[in-house]
Amino acid sequence: MPVQQVLNVKWLNALNTKNVVLASSSPRRKDILSQLGIKYTVVPSTFPETLDKSLFSHPSEYVKTNALEKAREVYDRLKAAGETPDLVIGADTVVSHNSKILEKPRSEQDAIDMLTDLSGSTHMVYTGVTLIAPPTDGSDTPRILTDVEGTEVRMQELTQDLIRAYVETKEPMDKAGAYGYQTTGSLLVKGINGCSWNVIGLPASKVFFMVQDFVGEK
Repeated sequence: MPVQQVLNVKWLNALNTKNVVLASSSPRRKDILSQLGIKYTVVPSTFPETLDKSLFSHPSEYVKTNALEKAREVYDRLKAAGETPDLVIGADTVVSHNSKILEKPRSEQDAIDMLTDLSGSTHMVYTGVTLIAPPTDGSDTPRILTDVEGTEVRMQELTQDLIRAYVETKEPMDKAGAYGYQTTGSLLVKGINGCSWNVIGLPASKVFFMVQDFVGEK
């Protein structure tokens, strides 16, 4: 049940009268944002996500930058079209394992290789979140808030037969790290330490309180 049907929160009610944009077409992020009670429209970002990973000291910095650039691209595009949004929400999720950043697999073999590497081990899932809104100080510089959430995930020991059967479902192909925790991929996970929503693609509690602090009341 969406939050706004339970909590009569002033800032949330006010926000839902404004133009809020989600800079992502991810079904998981859309579902989670709806559960937070935030009304929004979807304008997928066209940011190419070709940042050089070697330039970042930690995966959390990489996802924060990707989230920022995704949100900024949408904000700037809509502003240039004379449709400046009241709030843009951008996000990016990656898996980090043995100092390597894993994004969406490029092929079925890539998915098999990722899951083989993750089997029986622990990895981290990082989601960067960026909020962008018009300035309130008379300048032309938008207000920006960026943060990141990390969740530790422990995987089961996976046989090659199970990995190949899972990849054949095509479910891993649009997911960082080649598995979806919200569906069949949850069978591959032994346990997590941290926010489960983060593993799905958007840390619900962090986003809710980021938006509250950004546009509402504390």
